[in-house]
Amino acid sequence: MASVHALAQMADLDAVRADLNVRIAAIDVRAPYARAREIAPDVDAIRVIAHRNGLNPAVTVAHFLDSALSRGECGALVHGWLSLLADAIGSDRQDVAACETFAAACSVRLAG
Repeated sequence: MASVHALAQMADLDAVRADLNVRIAAIDVRAPYARAREIAPDVDAIRVIAHRNGLNPAVTVAHFLDSALSRGECGALVHGWLSLLADAIGSDRQDVAACETFAAACSVRLAG
């Protein structure tokens, strides 16, 4: 049986994930009309929050998304990146293999 502390940590992580998903939705609404440099600080904030909370695949995807923004991807192209970022935030796995799987998906998208 899970301890009270473990249950509180899970609830906190659920709240963090919910906050990150709200942030992603806000970026997604703006993305078709915003420049990459206008979105980048919000993506960085998501990366920092994910890192602080051990959401390692989300950190990986946020780095790749930042690279895509740096090379000029913007508008509707950002939607796919945000979808992948949301998937990473929702991932139950936080191990190296999960990060590598998301990195591979990002590499395909970045090369595409």
